[in-house]
Amino acid sequence: MDRKHKKSERLYEVDDYNNLKEMMKNSKEKYANEVAFKFKTEIPGKLRTENYEEFTDKVDALGTALISIGLKDKRIAVISENRYEWALAYLSIANGTGVVVPLDKSLPENEIISSIERSEVEAIFYSSKYDEIMEKVKKENIGKIKYFISMDSDKTEDKIYSQNELVELGRGLIKNGARSFLDAEIDNNAMAIMIFTSGTTSKSKAVMLSHANIVANIKDITSVFDVRVGDTMLSFLPIHHTFESTVGFLYPMSVGASIAYCEGIRHIADNIREYKISVMISVPLLFESMYKKVMQSVEKKGKTKAIKIGVKISNILRKFGIDKRRQIFKEIHESLGGNLRLFVSGAAAFDPELEKGLNELGIDTYQGYGLTEASPVIASEHKSCTRIGSIGKLFPSLEGKIVDPNEQGIGELAVKGPTVMLGYYQNEEATKETIVDGWLHTGDLAYFDKDDYIFITGRKKNVIVLKNGKNVYPEEIETLINKIEGVKESFVFGKPEIDDDKDLKLSAKIVYDPDEMKEKFGLEDVEEIKKKLWADVKLINKKMPTYKYIKELYITDKELIKTTTQKVKRFEEIKTIK
Repeated sequence: MDRKHKKSERLYEVDDYNNLKEMMKNSKEKYANEVAFKFKTEIPGKLRTENYEEFTDKVDALGTALISIGLKDKRIAVISENRYEWALAYLSIANGTGVVVPLDKSLPENEIISSIERSEVEAIFYSSKYDEIMEKVKKENIGKIKYFISMDSDKTEDKIYSQNELVELGRGLIKNGARSFLDAEIDNNAMAIMIFTSGTTSKSKAVMLSHANIVANIKDITSVFDVRVGDTMLSFLPIHHTFESTVGFLYPMSVGASIAYCEGIRHIADNIREYKISVMISVPLLFESMYKKVMQSVEKKGKTKAIKIGVKISNILRKFGIDKRRQIFKEIHESLGGNLRLFVSGAAAFDPELEKGLNELGIDTYQGYGLTEASPVIASEHKSCTRIGSIGKLFPSLEGKIVDPNEQGIGELAVKGPTVMLGYYQNEEATKETIVDGWLHTGDLAYFDKDDYIFITGRKKNVIVLKNGKNVYPEEIETLINKIEGVKESFVFGKPEIDDDKDLKLSAKIVYDPDEMKEKFGLEDVEEIKKKLWADVKLINKKMPTYKYIKELYITDKELIKTTTQKVKRFEEIKTIK
């Protein structure tokens, strides 16, 4: 019999709502005049804002217009960069019109078209970046699309609707008594959102989520994280992805916080300062880059020793419940805009040393974990639930277990609860494989420690099984390799030997930073760089059991092949090895 694992305790009160429509109505009533969105203007340093009442009224107007042109109960796609119009379109569809289908903005044309056909959408919201693709879809009558809605056109022409004009149309209709959207009833348990996963090995699947799924996840997040009125979140990760959509968009909307949209990776530092960002959710790579720059700046100013002393003093004080991190490291905080207080990392493994370093400097940093099929967050660290290296504990609404654990207690993590998807669209076979007796099989290998903290050891499909029956988890070795100075990222794999009788040869591909190699070690020649990295890898080997030794090394300065959510496409990478 499976033992019951302790979940995160609910730390904060959660408002009562059953779907996103009720959630937004609640936010309008509670936070009417609070800032929902921040925007830059042409005047440097001057921001424009939109409050909750204004935003919710626009959602109602756009939804009313969509129903008036014939889109009630239809599937409607949304594709664009992270921007306000995406958020407006999403809620105007989900909260009374039909089913929203967020599409990946980074997909090539053929995959965008494939998603349009597979999802059977009849309308699409899009930004000007996709004008050419939409022209092709319209001209060639691809899929079922009859309505094209531009986020950037000021007026409707050539049978392409203007999103702005539709908002004004809806305002007029509501003024004249239209209540089709305002009174629309939500079926909390029906498919309301269809999201294509970014598969690393196979064709993407379409995940079906309901209002009940998403709302249960928002309530879990709200019960353990303290984001509130006055906080501003920077939307950076692709908004079509459930992690950003739920945690970086819908969650702040539920608690009266503000959202600002990042202008791109090169503008992150400026955007953090300009918008006075206090909370960020992102991937480890971004936090690692920020931390590296901070520490390099400290080193250049000759303050490394002072910071180390500050950390020691701060850690002693914290043992007595005195938190002076922001005062001790005031200069660092000011260099980051002065408002940052909370980082939540997801989508990939977080280096424990990085998490520890950021926490010590006074930015509370937690690792979370989830997948699209769970709406998406399954577990997370938070204020009273932290164990460096773990992903925290199960969210309050979920149950969890380890399937087929080995002698170390490692097996596949499975979860059950209200956030588990309805299934994969038109793929019953995959649904039955993934959800067994109500348990969602995550595909991730993990174990619970004695206090019920969860530790992820790797992806089930990535495990390298050697002929002696030993399992090698590539992610474990990659974490160590990635700590080598000058290494950007790495990829560990089992290379088949030509002779079938021989075992897999454990190999690694390292992406190095040419600038750092030159600056720190005076190395530019590729063979010299490889020699240096080999020496570092051999030092890692010495700390490992022999079956985990890396025996072959490949190096490159080109980024690894990844999905749009920055997961390495391992099988694609293996094809590039010669």
